[in-house]
Amino acid sequence: MGHRLTITMAWLFAIGSTCFALGSLPAYFDNVSSAVTAATFFVGSLFFTSAGYIQYYLSINDAGERRFLAFRNLTPDAIASAIQSIGTLFFNISTGAALISNLSVQQEDRLIWAPDLFGSIAFLISSAIAFGLARRLSSNVEGRRAVWWEGAANLAGSVAFGLSALAAVVLPTTGEPLNLAIVNAGTFIGALCFLAGAILVLNASDSAHEPRGVHDE
Repeated sequence: MGHRLTITMAWLFAIGSTCFALGSLPAYFDNVSSAVTAATFFVGSLFFTSAGYIQYYLSINDAGERRFLAFRNLTPDAIASAIQSIGTLFFNISTGAALISNLSVQQEDRLIWAPDLFGSIAFLISSAIAFGLARRLSSNVEGRRAVWWEGAANLAGSVAFGLSALAAVVLPTTGEPLNLAIVNAGTFIGALCFLAGAILVLNASDSAHEPRGVHDE
């Protein structure tokens, strides 16, 4: 069950990351309506939320329990997953609000930018905790290397998302984001980093469940 959920989680993160990368590409958003672009990000955020909850579920049930929610005696890994899940909910709010047309500058900052910033901060905190734990989450050298790279990719993605969020604040004087180029570049690079992390999880999961040959026994 754990292996199947891990695979599902990785695929959900991969799809969500692809949506965010696609939505931040000028070749995409210049050729579709703003509503379609906003919907792309919103759908991606839903995949992130689903994946984040599965990761949290796995982290609180590592001893074989079947708990759906836990608040006490959480491991650092579970704390990181919980913070990340909270971040995905902020992204749901932000990208959902972006579907609403004719918002004022103040409303955009309050309903879109602020939740985006809070979500990015949550992702950054979660990724920093997970990266700090990376070398202790596997018992073999190859596994530690894979977990380290996964943690590094997610941390880099969180930094990129954070820079994008900071640059996305809407200026009251112009009604435009502070720096649209950084917004798009940060989102695109961050999404690619999370996609790389998901691919690393998929590769590690496949390697861990390969049939053992005669020479491996």
